[in-house]
Amino acid sequence: MPSADGAAVISLESAAAGRRWPEAGPSRIPNWVYTDPEIFALEQERIFAGEGWLYVCLEAEIANPGDFKRSRLGTREVVAVRDPSGEVNVLLNRCAHRSAQFCSANRGTAKEFVCPYHQWTYDLGGKLLGVPFRRGYRGQGGMPADFRPEEHGLQRLAVTRRHGVVFASFSEDTEPLELYLGETMLGYFDRVFDGRELVVLGYLRQRIPSNWKLMFENIKDPYHASLLHVFLVTFGLFRLDQKSAIEMDTTGRHSVLVSRRGEQKENDATRQMRAFKANFALRDPRLLEPVREFAGNATVVMQTLWPNMIVQQQSNTLATRQIVPIDPGNFDLAWTFFGYAEDTPEMRQRRLRQANLMGPAGLVSLDDSEAMLLSQAGIDGNEAAECIAEMGGRAIHDEPHMVTETAIRGFYQHYRRAMGL
Repeated sequence: MPSADGAAVISLESAAAGRRWPEAGPSRIPNWVYTDPEIFALEQERIFAGEGWLYVCLEAEIANPGDFKRSRLGTREVVAVRDPSGEVNVLLNRCAHRSAQFCSANRGTAKEFVCPYHQWTYDLGGKLLGVPFRRGYRGQGGMPADFRPEEHGLQRLAVTRRHGVVFASFSEDTEPLELYLGETMLGYFDRVFDGRELVVLGYLRQRIPSNWKLMFENIKDPYHASLLHVFLVTFGLFRLDQKSAIEMDTTGRHSVLVSRRGEQKENDATRQMRAFKANFALRDPRLLEPVREFAGNATVVMQTLWPNMIVQQQSNTLATRQIVPIDPGNFDLAWTFFGYAEDTPEMRQRRLRQANLMGPAGLVSLDDSEAMLLSQAGIDGNEAAECIAEMGGRAIHDEPHMVTETAIRGFYQHYRRAMGL
């Protein structure tokens, strides 16, 4: 394995044979990791079907027996469903007969799942209940005499739940979620998902023409916040002159960006920020009227959980973002906005109003989508080049400021380990 500073150079294995990571290690990212179809295929097996917990949905989305929701874990589609006993099952959306997807609705309620192709029927736990003409018709056809329905159920994934959030894994060897997140990341997770009943407020979804890893990099990258985002900088929601911190788990795969809102005033720092617009004002200033609801003084906490989840708290708007790789140059970003059942009508309206900061046309997130598009456009055709992630040095450790790319380096330290690079 490479050392923390990535000094070792290890050849890619199997399908990726011949590729070599730069000698500088995780502070230099080769462009081919964003474009190579073989690397993308290897990611699906080693990361998305590997020994990790993947975010599936919120329990509030499947609150009652029979409720289901489709989800994508990497390139594989699954169905999360609550069975009559109240348990949550996550089933691969693939009929055991001819591999047709048995579920085509995004959400709904069902008593059983029936494949539309040949009507093989399954219960909500994936058990095969019925095969049309299993014994043939009038002595003709039918399945072999030794066909055993119990051997042909739907593929069930390992499932774990914590405080209303559902995770699944294709591996049976994944460590408990609490150990997987680690003490620090678990603390930030439980800060938002603290056991209170959740209520879904709405969904947004977009397809971004870039590699999925660029989304993780973006959320792990506070360096760009004071340079790209006019709205964040001008209205003091998240910028480098504020008290902030970058924290990671021991592997580098998970991290948080934490900040405390500052004042909307010009100062020595903002005079160096082209994004700061002193004359900007809002016609409806209620958009910038957050109230404190969590312990501590952080007004922004953006948590990235390997390999497909972002937990977002920006002021009082709360959301999960699910990263869904499509191919090397495209991914879907699925937003689920939520609040708590105990929220007052005023708080619920505040959450919805502040949600305008986020999403495909969000006052902030729109900038990120464009930046990722431009990044992929610059990477395509330049696979021999490298991206530099050396702001704040080359080391990988927590930082009490924003002028750093340490969390990106932590991400690629773990990525190399997971991929065998």
